[in-house]
Amino acid sequence: MPNVAVLMAAYNGSAYIEAQLQSILQQQGVTLTIYISVDLSSDDSYSLCCFFADQHPQVTVLKYGQKFGGAAANFYRLIKDVDFSSFDYVALSDQDDIWLDDKLLTACLKLKQGNFDAYSANVLAFWPDGRELLINKALPQRKYDYLFEAAGPGCTYVLRTEPMLLFKELLISNWQQAQQVSLHDWFIYAFFRARGLSWIIDHEYKLLYRQHAENQVGIHKGWKANLKRLKLLHSGWCKQQVVRVADLLGEDHLDVHSRLSILKNIRHLRRRFRDRCILFLIALIGLY
Repeated sequence: MPNVAVLMAAYNGSAYIEAQLQSILQQQGVTLTIYISVDLSSDDSYSLCCFFADQHPQVTVLKYGQKFGGAAANFYRLIKDVDFSSFDYVALSDQDDIWLDDKLLTACLKLKQGNFDAYSANVLAFWPDGRELLINKALPQRKYDYLFEAAGPGCTYVLRTEPMLLFKELLISNWQQAQQVSLHDWFIYAFFRARGLSWIIDHEYKLLYRQHAENQVGIHKGWKANLKRLKLLHSGWCKQQVVRVADLLGEDHLDVHSRLSILKNIRHLRRRFRDRCILFLIALIGLY
């Protein structure tokens, strides 16, 4: 059976962690070990994770007490500190989702059958009031889309170990610079694609993507999310993140500093047509 290292980042998640861990432990057709890094929390997330580790030998909790301040920094800590070299695959996990019991097996089979290096997938978002929404990320990949977006939610990622060890080397050797990349799933996707590694985005969903007030990212719906995007654009954060990722990867095929370069290559930069139009407009009016 495929042997999978599951890296879970947690923070103030005691309301959700138990259900998530149970759904991971119920995965069929794989062997797995769950490694949990708990950001310094004000609830009992750490003690709850330790309880699960006491009850289940597949669960390991990393040393506690450090303040990471965000999911990306917490995942970078997991990738740096966990020795996953003996596993076949590495999977990322949020603290508050629900995995269908064949999530990992489906990913591993599709990676093996298609000889892919990395896997991600659509998710079914759900809300406390019973609403559900399929989040479709499985659109045709573009030549440079990895410089402007992730493959989808990082909680769907299942990655071959060998290239993840290479990502780990890059992360450690550029530790301070890498901490400035705010979205770990985008950074990982960019690394794989920039190195010419193959990535499959699955149309199937095998994950229930919980939406609640404490989501750090979520699905970005509604006027509040749009207002937040505008503020980030106006502050220069978006371009700054693109430039940081490109610099870390040594990207020299596309001049990400140049508005003209963005406008000329717009068809290669985002997977969704609507997003390409928005990016074109942003560059045209000078917000990029």
